[in-house]
Amino acid sequence: MRIECINPATGEIDTSYETWEPERILAAAEQAHAAFLAWRERPLAERSERVAALAPVLRAHADEWAAVITREMGKRIDEARAEIEKCAWLCEVYAANGEAWLADEDVEADGLRHRVAYQPLGVVLSVMPWNFPFWQALRFGVPALLAGNATLLKHARNVPGCALAIEQAFAEADFPEGLFRTVFAAHTEVETLLDSSRVVGVSLTGSTEAGRRIAEAAGRRLKKVVLELGGSDPFVVLEDANLDAALAGAQLGRMICTGQSCIAAKRFIVAEPLADEFAERLAARLGALEPGDPLDPATELGPMVDERSLVELESQVTRSVEAGARLLCGGARLDRPGFYFAPAVLSNVVPGMAVAEEEVFGPVAPVLAAASEEEALALANATPFGLGGSVWTRDVDRGERFARRIEAGSVFVNSIVKSDPRMPFGGVKESGLGRELSKHGLREFVNVQGVNVYGG
Repeated sequence: MRIECINPATGEIDTSYETWEPERILAAAEQAHAAFLAWRERPLAERSERVAALAPVLRAHADEWAAVITREMGKRIDEARAEIEKCAWLCEVYAANGEAWLADEDVEADGLRHRVAYQPLGVVLSVMPWNFPFWQALRFGVPALLAGNATLLKHARNVPGCALAIEQAFAEADFPEGLFRTVFAAHTEVETLLDSSRVVGVSLTGSTEAGRRIAEAAGRRLKKVVLELGGSDPFVVLEDANLDAALAGAQLGRMICTGQSCIAAKRFIVAEPLADEFAERLAARLGALEPGDPLDPATELGPMVDERSLVELESQVTRSVEAGARLLCGGARLDRPGFYFAPAVLSNVVPGMAVAEEEVFGPVAPVLAAASEEEALALANATPFGLGGSVWTRDVDRGERFARRIEAGSVFVNSIVKSDPRMPFGGVKESGLGRELSKHGLREFVNVQGVNVYGG
């Protein structure tokens, strides 16, 4: 099957490629398994050295690969470069900490020695999305390989250049041949890989619906699964917040990757006395952003990823306005080539409206007013999602108490939600299963083996 990739900034076909036949896909799994058998025997210190070597490779190609990101999925070039740099930092964190995070743990029990050991499982499939094409693939791939596994990457269909560049990065860092492979598989071939005895688990970052399908397929085969899915993160502004800081955070948290992020701030829940001012000032900020070529560092507003996403976003705004929301700026497609959308801020938003209930994957900011701290918390948790959340207040102790009550995998006080390789990342409710990053992500695809030794 031939897949055509469209440049979001122009709306024109940029490249195309053929998906692989099942035989070629399964041959890649066999090669990965053979590489795994040798890789798992290498000392952890040697595996850490290879992970460390990946960082300078990424930095050496940063400009080249950032441009690939921008052409394929539309991210502004400065953000694309920052993504590559974050991947290099990820490698450095795991290279520095991996041996400690995977070290045997002694346990007191009734025998001579009792230890917990962390052993690799085998070949793990990763199914990754387009919005952070390097970061999301590497935040899984690096710890999986460091733990001693092999991986196959089935990337999103619109970022084939990124997928090949990631494979090239591992090769240039002198990882064994076949240990990390990119496979151009159609979605229908994912189950072909899961049917293979060589594939022992799967990690998916994507939509909640995709997560359900992958979890069901993996469950039928009793294979380990980690899912990082959708989000509708609350951004809560209490009445004692520094409003200037909160507004700066709101713009950054909503507009990263043109708002197309699972952990973007998506519902702005603001104390009633501040809600109108917050909405008006946020509208002034977002309405002033200048669209342009995402390859130009001066561009402030890049395109959406594709036509379908743009149409869905416009529908969510229209349905919410029809239900009584007040549109303060933007909210429609821009009259220019490509998939550009004028950022929208909506006030008078209440539960039940599309922008309050659905995951809004783009530059739309709904503002909900809360009469009290308890109402703000109730609104924050009134969602099937539970990926991240933030609260803004001058009283950091109050903020931490509030944050701990948000039903989400990652919570922040006076900061946007963000991922950090030193901290666990993942969701609850319909936002996923398992964790990535930190020692917790490193230990997801391992056999946690209890070793018990008694006297002879």
